Amino acid sequence: MNLTKQFFKYVSQNIFGLIGTSCYILADTYFIAQAAGTDGVTLLNLCLPMYNLIFAFGSMIGLGAATRYAILQAQGEARAQRFFSNAILCACLIAIPFMLAGAFCPGTLLQLMGGDADIVALGLNYTRIFLLFTPFFMCNYILSAFVRNDGDPSLAMVATLSGSLFNVVVDYIFIFPMELGLPGAALATAISPVLSIAICSRHFFQKSNTLTFVRQAPSARLLVQSCQLGISGFVGELSSAVTTTVFNFLLLRLAGNVGVAAYGVVANFALVATAIFNGVAQGAQPLISQCYGKNEMTGAKKLLLLGCGTALALAAVLYGAVFGFTNTFVALFNSENSALMAEYAHSGMRIYFLGYFFAGCNIVAAGYLGAVNRPTEATITSVSRGVAAIVTCCIHADLLVLLSDIDGLYTANPHTHPDAKLIPVVEEITPEIEMLAGGAGSALGTGGMLTKVTAAKRATEAGVDMIITNGAHAEVLYDIVEGKPVGTRFVGRKA
Repeated sequence: MNLTKQFFKYVSQNIFGLIGTSCYILADTYFIAQAAGTDGVTLLNLCLPMYNLIFAFGSMIGLGAATRYAILQAQGEARAQRFFSNAILCACLIAIPFMLAGAFCPGTLLQLMGGDADIVALGLNYTRIFLLFTPFFMCNYILSAFVRNDGDPSLAMVATLSGSLFNVVVDYIFIFPMELGLPGAALATAISPVLSIAICSRHFFQKSNTLTFVRQAPSARLLVQSCQLGISGFVGELSSAVTTTVFNFLLLRLAGNVGVAAYGVVANFALVATAIFNGVAQGAQPLISQCYGKNEMTGAKKLLLLGCGTALALAAVLYGAVFGFTNTFVALFNSENSALMAEYAHSGMRIYFLGYFFAGCNIVAAGYLGAVNRPTEATITSVSRGVAAIVTCCIHADLLVLLSDIDGLYTANPHTHPDAKLIPVVEEITPEIEMLAGGAGSALGTGGMLTKVTAAKRATEAGVDMIITNGAHAEVLYDIVEGKPVGTRFVGRKA
């Protein structure tokens, strides 16, 4: 099989596997939204950074060790086997603090993430259960990476998809027919990697298997050598965790639990998008490492170009889907029909997904650099993606943009009054302004102008300007950045 066909075989199977993983998180969110409403989605978004941190360690150890294994196997070195055993042992040790936190202080963790008393009470057992299963999440990531690098991407895909399907089905059964609520959702999510591990373990009984478990003490030296090549994955997941955490705190201050729930919708769909690009990077990694180990750099560079081209094409498809079906996607997780949550999530989806034109290529490039044993460059490449988001959201927010189906606040309802005038600036939200906003609902079904002005009132009270404008055309964001007058600007109160 030529290199291009191998690329699309490995990448497609890995994408399907990782989409399965992210889709069971979407299913988890959907079922919890139906069972617990906005507070349930808020809880999941507060827990998301903990998941990110678990996957960060699993990714760093698993991908790094598997890459070392693939390179050394291609070079015919027997010590390659030690990396598999060491990865499993070290992951189990690193999981211990997560398990202790889940057993003894899950409530404290939720409080640190910004949860109020109601959210802590709702999520106590959910958080405890999934943290106690941390070793299985990490080891599933590691075993899947090694099976894929040992020439069996199909089994790795089947294992991942089976675990995901199991989670979706059992999630529903535990939450609704068995009435276990959120603890049931956590239990279904926690069991799914156990099933995936069991299916991946079939690889050890196949004739093509070259993996063996070596009896040895955990080695810090081998762990460091593994982490050098897996650090880009760690940085990517860690930056997601930090970004989500900072966004959560900002949104709690500006918009309360509803704002966090809206960001939770965006973040969950972003997991699917990120999984797709990780699928490209991780699917190409075994082939790139084999080329590198055999000193066939022409083939490795060809795979990089194929990866970047695939990432750009997928980014275009994703943004088209998000732009065309924003309201449908948001409605899936808005069981309480909160107009304010829908407004926030609608704007967030369309803005957030523009970033994948850069992020997709960045993920592929970082994966390539790790696969050819260039850990420093891989880390810098991943950090460039994470720092951009982290620095942006750590700087005090001074502007919120709410994209709607209307150009802004008018002197009257423009749908029924053709002579209505757009109000470019609102210095203060007075009762008269609220009266102007009390007209008919949005044609997009995402709430009336009164809902938008209510959101603006909360933001301006926190000292943040807010712009309401028409989101039918993405280029309006460039006009805002350039300082052009767009829509209606509500001026924040200055201390």
